[in-house]
Amino acid sequence: MKIHTQSKKVNKAWMASHLNDPYVKAAQRDGYRARAAYKLKEIDEQLRLVRPTQVVVDLGSAPGAWSQYLRRQGEVAVVAVDLLPMEPVAGVHFIQGDFREDAVLAEVQAALAGRPVDVVVSDMAPNLSGIAATDAARISHLVELAVDFAVQHLRPQGALVAKVFHGAGYDELVALFRQQFRVAKVIKPKASRGKSAETYLVGIGLKHAPDGVA
Repeated sequence: MKIHTQSKKVNKAWMASHLNDPYVKAAQRDGYRARAAYKLKEIDEQLRLVRPTQVVVDLGSAPGAWSQYLRRQGEVAVVAVDLLPMEPVAGVHFIQGDFREDAVLAEVQAALAGRPVDVVVSDMAPNLSGIAATDAARISHLVELAVDFAVQHLRPQGALVAKVFHGAGYDELVALFRQQFRVAKVIKPKASRGKSAETYLVGIGLKHAPDGVA
């Protein structure tokens, strides 16, 4: 009974903190589906990654806050992919499925219609098991998938933004970005909760562009 009461107190405390969060209030005011929009906004404003008429792929897009932000940057063509369903965002081509599967990847490529991608953004995160080694491996795998997708689809001067977590495997992911991109940056947006281990890796400019991508 004591544990149950303590759990209720924790839930109430989290809810109170959440409702008083300035980014939650800002998301409600600005019509974003989640406070996460301000993480991408801060990264973009700092590095000027997204520009009007570009082509952007949003991996792990649900509930759609990042796609919303991208579309507000001037008729950006957004292809969004997620395992989970996502309510439509005006102007966003959403594909539900696993982009590692050939059929889903073919849908993504059809939506791109031969256009090289200017920016790939990934806010993907795995379901956590609570087992540190297992969770670290799952997190690393998702980031590696995002890097592989970016390397195959980005313009040579394109950029990748990917969520990572400090912990086992983090240094290896930083090294992977430095291996694949001419510029690699680590950014902890102010909108990312201070107690959270999440941060974002940004890679700009492929060191080895795939054949046929200009």
